[in-house]
Amino acid sequence: MPKPVHLLVLMAVLAGPFPAVAQDLLVTVVTARSEPLALDMQLSGQIEAVDTLELGFRQGGRVTEVLVAEGDRVAEGQPLARLNAVQQDQALNVANAGLAAARAAVEQARQAQERAEALLARGVGTRAAADQADQALSQAEGGLERAESAADQARRALDDTVLRAPSEAVVTAKQIAPGQVVAAAQPALSLAALPGLEAVFQAPDDALLRGVLGREVRLETLDIAGPEMTGRVTEVSPLIDPQTGTVTVRARIDDAPGQTALLGASVRGHLAMELDQGVAVPWTALMRTGDRPAVWTLDEEDRVALTPVTIGHFGDGVILLSDGLSEGQRVVGEGSQLLYPGRKVRPVAEDAP
Repeated sequence: MPKPVHLLVLMAVLAGPFPAVAQDLLVTVVTARSEPLALDMQLSGQIEAVDTLELGFRQGGRVTEVLVAEGDRVAEGQPLARLNAVQQDQALNVANAGLAAARAAVEQARQAQERAEALLARGVGTRAAADQADQALSQAEGGLERAESAADQARRALDDTVLRAPSEAVVTAKQIAPGQVVAAAQPALSLAALPGLEAVFQAPDDALLRGVLGREVRLETLDIAGPEMTGRVTEVSPLIDPQTGTVTVRARIDDAPGQTALLGASVRGHLAMELDQGVAVPWTALMRTGDRPAVWTLDEEDRVALTPVTIGHFGDGVILLSDGLSEGQRVVGEGSQLLYPGRKVRPVAEDAP
């Protein structure tokens, strides 16, 4: 006679669970190695000229010509803009006329002085006449010096109506237009001096920045196509910008190919940094025991144990441990989610971290 269903269920409960055979868990095992942590510190910024110039006229006036546009490359001494120079031309003409008159007066005074000296030597002249001729010559020479100074001043005033490039450069900004009235020293054109480019980064405040001065940086352009360049960090600002909360880092570019085209281009800098020595493991090995980080280590029988560790630094896909693990120990890299102390595992691969 068949037994009732509820009786079969009761018998199964009293008999307990069926015995199960625990299988070895497949895991990836890595060997811990002592090594310095290499970091690729990446900074974003833009390319600027090492030296920038703000040019303005030495005197005020009305702009008649602007001879360059933004992006133009200019040579040393090249005219960039002109002011109305009618008054300066007239002043120079008057000064030149005065200079010519002063030279003629000196020549007349010199001839008179020579005649007076000759008459005195023949005994038909007087010492008073000779002294008077000497005095007239001295006054004429003084007038000539004043006339030369006035002519030079007028010539400089006329030359100041033309704004010239002080060195080879690229025009980066133009603040004036023909017909505009400008004051003396008012900014008219902005120039980026060539040669000499640098990458300027706004970096977050990090203790690692203390060791980047003088280091080589690898540069790659972001918004334009260009070859990779190298530079060297020349400045790390000691102060944080209160507006952006960042630190300014400057790197002088060693091998910029087309300097004019690179001005203002966005760039990414790569700084290879080596931190303190430690034991490196992959980030997938990191677990937790209580409030401390830990990793699963294997013994000779491939049984695992949870080992507390101290984290020194986090890297890109790797963790540098400063304490708790020694070089050569085997650590579970992947597959640690189902582990418990003493469980036997079967490594499927053993790699370096």
